[in-house]
Amino acid sequence: MSEIDLLAHLVLAPYIIKATALISNERKVGGNQFRHAFATLGILLDYKYFSSSVLLKASLIHDLIEDVPSTNLDELRSIDHEAVRVVDLVLEVTRKPCETKAAYLRKILERGSHEAKILKVADRISNLTDLHRDIYSDEKMLKYLNETEQYVVPMAMEVNRDMVRELSDLITKRRELLGVIA
Repeated sequence: MSEIDLLAHLVLAPYIIKATALISNERKVGGNQFRHAFATLGILLDYKYFSSSVLLKASLIHDLIEDVPSTNLDELRSIDHEAVRVVDLVLEVTRKPCETKAAYLRKILERGSHEAKILKVADRISNLTDLHRDIYSDEKMLKYLNETEQYVVPMAMEVNRDMVRELSDLITKRRELLGVIA
C-alpha cells in the first residue's frame, strides 16, 4: 500500500474527539491547545510522515495528559488497535511534574525513541512559530531559543535534516527580532 493509500485509510476521528478536551486550554499567543495539536499534525504531514499512523495519532493528543490531568489513560488505550503504542509515545514526550525542562529534553535527546524525537521536534517547530515578543519577555524567548539549540536541534539532526533547517531558520528569525545574533 502506498503512503497516500495509508493516509487515505487513516482514522483520526477518535483521537480528534479526545483532543477536543484541549479546546479550553488557551495559549498565550491566542487560540488553544486543540489548534496547536492540529498544527503539530500539519507539520508532520508537511514532512511526509504519512506512513507513521502512531506518530500522527499521537500528535493530536501529545499535550492531553500534561494539560488535562483527569485524562483516563485506560480509555485512551482502548481507542483502537494502535492506541497502546500511541499512549506510550505520548507518555514518552510528556514532561513529569518533577522534571526540569532541561532534564526532560535531555532525556528525550539521550534515550527517546525515534518517533518521540520526531514528535518533539514537530511540537517545537509549532511552538517557535508562536514565539512572539508581545507575549513573552526577551529573556524567556532567549532561554527558549537556547534550549532549542541545545536539545531540540540535536534531536532533529538524528531524525530529519530538513527539520534542522526549519528550526535553524526559526531560531535565526527570532534572534533577529530580539536583536541578538548568536
